[in-house]
Amino acid sequence: MSFRCKGGVAWVALLVAVAALASAAQGFPNPFGHEEFTESYYDETCPNAQSIVRSVMERHAAANPRTAPAILRLFFHDCFVNGCDASILLNATDSMESEKDAEPNATLAGFDVIDGIKSELERSCPATVSCADVLALAARDAVAMLGGPSWGVLLGRKDSLTASIDMAKEDLPNPKDSLAELIRMFKEHDLDERDLTALSGAHTVGMAHDCKNYDDRIYSRVGQGGDSIDPSFAALRRQECEQKHDKATAPFDERTPAKFDNAYYVDLLARRGLLTSDQELYTQGCQTGDLVKTYAMNGDVFFADFTRAMVKMGNIRPKHWWTPAEVRLKCSVANTHY
Repeated sequence: MSFRCKGGVAWVALLVAVAALASAAQGFPNPFGHEEFTESYYDETCPNAQSIVRSVMERHAAANPRTAPAILRLFFHDCFVNGCDASILLNATDSMESEKDAEPNATLAGFDVIDGIKSELERSCPATVSCADVLALAARDAVAMLGGPSWGVLLGRKDSLTASIDMAKEDLPNPKDSLAELIRMFKEHDLDERDLTALSGAHTVGMAHDCKNYDDRIYSRVGQGGDSIDPSFAALRRQECEQKHDKATAPFDERTPAKFDNAYYVDLLARRGLLTSDQELYTQGCQTGDLVKTYAMNGDVFFADFTRAMVKMGNIRPKHWWTPAEVRLKCSVANTHY
């Protein structure tokens, strides 16, 4: 059954209301004594922090064009699992599984880049800049390097001592999610439909590395040429998957896959979104559908909404205010294991 935004969706409204109440305690600023995030957090303790992050990012991006999209994706996957606390960077230990080993994170990359940034920061400002802030700054710089907007990053995050593979399996959006499920999941993090639509625009760069992420669109009855997908697009992707034995690499944005722009939304209007979760945004009668059209026509509006949503997502905090945290000396291990 397709999701309709108008009429017959009382159950969706109820889920959204419950999720909003559940997420209220993790909003920004935090009422439980956490420091507020500020752009000037390291101005006195590590004044060169942002320039160090940027220079290392530029060096890695010049050597590997996939660096910037990988870092942006890494930030998303960190923030959606118990807040932006760098838990995604932790390696497994004898007593803890790593979020890196959860299936949704199987193709994540860029860990070496974050490690490189942190190493240089430790030489300049020992035990000062958190790995969570490193990742937030690197994601901002990644977008700018790809031709997208820049923004002031609010800083002051701390690093978690543990990771949760179970939360990584449960809390990350699935490429086959319906619009109703996407709205529900984003609401759990106090992100609304405008945030959902704008943040999804990060798929204007990067690639899908396995046909199983979009086989439902290209092989289902709808995928053979129904209303939700361009038949020629479905045929092209099926051919690639069959030639590569389901291990084809496909761009999320087939127009300008290495440039951060609004072409992703133009693809959605043309019914050429790669993932079900992408194309679901362009649902008629929904706010997301209207926003897709707006962003496709006006890249400046997309950039403005994307920067606002990135700041908002970057403020997601751990669900429990008493969660132990620290500034890690090495991003892949908690200090007690270093």
